[in-house]
Amino acid sequence: MDSLNNPGSVRELTVDSDHSGQRLDNFLTREIGPVPRALVYRLIRTGQVRINGGRAKPMRKLSAGDRVRIPPVRTEPQRPRQLPAEMIERVCASVVHRQAELLVIDKPAGLAVQGGSGLKFGLNDLVAEIEPGAVPVHRLDRDTSGLIVFALGRRNASELQRVFRGDEVNGGRIEKRYFALLEGHLTGQRVDVDLPILKIRDSSGQHRVVVSDQGSRARSSFKLLERLARYDFVEVRIDTGRTHQIRVHAQSLGSPVVADSRYNPERPPTGLGRMFLHAGYLRLPWPEDQVFSAPLPEPLTAVLDRLRCASQ
Repeated sequence: MDSLNNPGSVRELTVDSDHSGQRLDNFLTREIGPVPRALVYRLIRTGQVRINGGRAKPMRKLSAGDRVRIPPVRTEPQRPRQLPAEMIERVCASVVHRQAELLVIDKPAGLAVQGGSGLKFGLNDLVAEIEPGAVPVHRLDRDTSGLIVFALGRRNASELQRVFRGDEVNGGRIEKRYFALLEGHLTGQRVDVDLPILKIRDSSGQHRVVVSDQGSRARSSFKLLERLARYDFVEVRIDTGRTHQIRVHAQSLGSPVVADSRYNPERPPTGLGRMFLHAGYLRLPWPEDQVFSAPLPEPLTAVLDRLRCASQ
């Protein structure tokens, strides 16, 4: 990374190949240091941060050679953060696989990947306690459980970001499968959805995602595994990794994910206290071809068993 100015004034950085593909907001968070996330977004929104002389959005992906203007920002020393020991232990117990390049974790539902917006900590903070320098290379919604990958080191993060962007690596591509319970029934054994989706802010000020021609392309494939009275238990494969993609595509089919408080107004089955969406299968082609799996959490299997009994 090439800095043209001293850190106390405006800096202009040249993005190198190790950081190509990283989102602007994440890039700034690392470069600026310990400041509130809201400040990072305000700097971008007000045009104080620029890429190649022009304004940019927080989610813009950087390319090698981009020139990023960063204004001077006063940072306060961070106070040591006390993370709950039981949560650190829980994350340790959730490690599915570790090797020199990466860490795979079976994330519990209810735990956000990043802190902020009223959250004191996120999964990334907990992982940093057991693997300093670990970086999440993709996201899962807070209420989604299942497999998530952390890169160990910047160079490995760059390679894994290529994989999650959809680039073919070592002759193969990433494959992600989720398991979900849908409200209502699919129209066939398999339903493919290829609809662009767009993140908006609704009238209440809440961020939502909607199907829109102005959005980014998103593709999901729903495969029926089991029909249970008024629900379908499905496997979902995604070719893209957009925010809330499965949840919005399921809603577009008229069969939203069960217990999805944002996109499904129906009451969930008795005993279900979380959204029924789990990232259960992941194939990674880098650094070698590997497959990881995480079984459905017990609360989800218990709901399925009760529904099976009720359907007989």
